[in-house]
Parts: sequence; structure tokens; C-alpha cells
Amino acid sequence: MRAMRSSLADRQDPVSIVDLFTIGIGPSSSHTVGPMRAAARFAALVTTDRPPVARVRCTLHGSLALTGRGHATDSAILLGLAGWSPETVDPDAAPAIVARIGKSGRLPLAGRDEIAFDTGRDLIFDPSFLPEHPNAMQFEAAFADGTRLARRFLSIGGGAIIEAGAQSPRRNIRLPHSFDSAAELLAIGDATGLSIGAIVRANETAWREPAETDARLDRVRAAMFACIDRGLRREGELPGGLHVRRRAHKIHAALTARGHAVQPSDVFEWVSLWALAVNEENAAGGRVVTSPTNGAAGVIPAVMRYYESFVPGADPAGSRLLLATAAAIGLLYKKRASISAAEMGCQGEVGVACSMAAAGLAAVLGGSNRQIENAAEIGMEHNLGLTCDPVGGLVQIPCIERNTMGAIKAINAAYLALRGDGAHVVSLDAVIETMRQTGEDMRSQYKETSLGGLAVNVVEC
Repeated sequence: MRAMRSSLADRQDPVSIVDLFTIGIGPSSSHTVGPMRAAARFAALVTTDRPPVARVRCTLHGSLALTGRGHATDSAILLGLAGWSPETVDPDAAPAIVARIGKSGRLPLAGRDEIAFDTGRDLIFDPSFLPEHPNAMQFEAAFADGTRLARRFLSIGGGAIIEAGAQSPRRNIRLPHSFDSAAELLAIGDATGLSIGAIVRANETAWREPAETDARLDRVRAAMFACIDRGLRREGELPGGLHVRRRAHKIHAALTARGHAVQPSDVFEWVSLWALAVNEENAAGGRVVTSPTNGAAGVIPAVMRYYESFVPGADPAGSRLLLATAAAIGLLYKKRASISAAEMGCQGEVGVACSMAAAGLAAVLGGSNRQIENAAEIGMEHNLGLTCDPVGGLVQIPCIERNTMGAIKAINAAYLALRGDGAHVVSLDAVIETMRQTGEDMRSQYKETSLGGLAVNVVEC
């Protein structure tokens, strides 16, 4: 596993904020968003300057096969092959599109000519793991002239995909402040006098003008808060057969009736509510922001809503700083470990989101770079070993409540770090490496396979 992670990291181009915070649909970035993107890419490949396609087949391997149905991977593949992307598909219309393909046995490949597609024959769930990554998928196309084409894609976390065995073209980007570790990030801050958020903002100028970065961050913030608000409005039962009922609407009504932050504990109830609302939306296949993944999508929005609701002087510029600082921490986890639960367990999702949110909050509360780095370290240190064991393969139990815990821990970590001077024994780099080693040592049944933990000890109703 170590060699595999190193090889993937070596292939990573410079990563922008907009790569880390992408707007897509639930319930999973690695099992829904990534596969949809892979399927759409393959569909575009086989329908561009090639003979007519007679047949397409997709085989899902490893974690994608074991928990794919619960994570809507099958639906994502159909939508992607039909030409939809996570950014463009209407979450409310998606079920009808998938149902139409299944009922008719016809697939509009890349949104163009229809081909026969039998979901039982042409979409295969193979639980065997391939060597490259736990989330692998194989696409094959047969053309009318008898030729064939096959491609294998890996969903490496956060909705990102790579093609196995392919040398991807590298981005011709030169960052003004390139960093691969927290130690380097702190050293850059010492040398330049820039905050961590400002370092990230300076790096973003390699891609676009600052005003455009502001606009993109504002869109991310708006999408996060829109997801909270939708989750507060909606009621009913979540899909999937576990009969999990939405709770956010009822809790919101009770808190609103009681008044805003009447008691100290009300603050924590509001934060938990906001995280709950996002992940109920995610579980229902709604529009969410990968932050850094769908399964952990509620942590950063809840902490940012806490900042804007309860911190005096909060403003949009502060929210941009929160997101930019959080992104710096997320980039370190992507470079030095993984944000894929299929590799790291939930420590790589909710744990990373908690670490990112803690850093972002510490920044907007006036923390120094070393206090911010300390907050990020605390946020992960107390999520080490967190397993990914979704009941029924659904992003519901324990995933929804786990986001509320991650948000509260992040706030706790930020304030704890701000009470110190930034000096601490365990560095962020050390805790990221510990997370990576822990993820490698964790048995596969605890890494998004639904073969262990709560997934086998909770009787599905």
C-alpha cells in the first residue's frame, strides 16, 4: 500500500481549491461522483472519432462492488455513460433518468445515439480487489466493426479519478509557494510573513485572478449553505431500506421555537443540526460540496455557519479565509496520505474534514500559523483509527451523526489550540503520517466494504 500511495502522490499535479471543493451530488464522492466522472469520460472517448458502439460493459471492483449499490454507484455509472456529470445532472431528475434506462434497456451513450444496455449483464459487481486501488472500475466497449477498447479508472477520493496505467498530461502550473508538508508551509509563512490562508490565495493566482478565486469560494460557500437550508426544510424517510427518517427539520423547528442560543448548549445543538442537515441531503442524493468528500460534507459547512452565526465581526472575507486555510490542510492529506475511506477508513474522511475545519476556524479567530497547524493536528489526532463501516453500504449509519461529532470536535480543537502559543509535541506532519500508517494497518473490512464493524453487528430493519 505504501508504494501505491507514493506512486499516486507522485502523479498528482498541483491542486487548486476548486479541485478540493467541488459541487456534485450525493451520497459519495468516491463511489458516486468519481464513477460518474469516469463513466462520462469513457463515453466521450468511445463516441469521438470512432466506429459506432455496439455494446458497453462496466465492471466494478473491490469497495465499489461491495458497497456500490448502497452508494448509488450503479446509478452513477448509468448517468455518466449517458453523458451526465455530477456538476450538471439534476439530483431530482436523476432517479427518473436511471429508471428509464433500466426499464427500456436503452442507453443514450454520451447523450447521443442509443445502444442496448442490460443492467444485469452489462453492469457487473465483482468484489475482488485489483492491485492499483480499492476503488477500481473497468470499462469495455465493442464497436460495430468488431474492434474493442478497454479502460480502467481508479476513484482515489473526493471525486477525483485517474486512469490506471496512463500517463496523464501534467498541468503547466508553477506555484509561487509550493509546499508538500506542514513544515514547509510553516517555513514559507516565516519567510514571507504570510498566513496559511494567504499562502494558498497567492498560489491560486497561478490559475486565475484573485477576484475569480473570491467568486469561486463564494459559490462554494453558497452551495454549502444552500445544502444546509434544504436539509432543514425536508422531511421523510431516506432512501435505501434502513428506514432512517430525517431529523433535521424537526430539530430545527424545536430550536427555532426555543430561541437562538438561549443556553450555552444551544450553540452545540445548532452546529450539530447544520451538519446533520447536510448529510441527510447527501444520503438522499442531493446537491452537496465535497469537503473534502461527500461522506464528510457536513463538517466544514457546519463550522463555517457557526463562525458566521456566533462569532462577532464575521464577514464573507472571513469565510473565504476559512475555506482557503482548510484547503491548505486538505491538500497535505491528499499529498501525504489519502482522503479515501476505502484506503484510510473514516479517519480519511470525517477525520480529515475535522482537521481542515479546525484549522479554518482557528484562522478566522485570529490564530497564528502555528496555532492553526496545532488545531489541524488536534482535529486529526482524536480521529485516528476511525473506521468506515456503513450499515447496508449506505452513507447513513453511522455517517450522518459522525459529521455532527466531527464539527463539534473541530470547534473544540480550534479553541484548544488558540489557548496555547502554537508549540506542541505532535506535529501535523507526524499525525498525517500516523493516519496513513493506521490506514494501511486497518483490515479491509473496516474500510468501506460493509464487511465489519457496525455493518455486521447492526440488524438491518
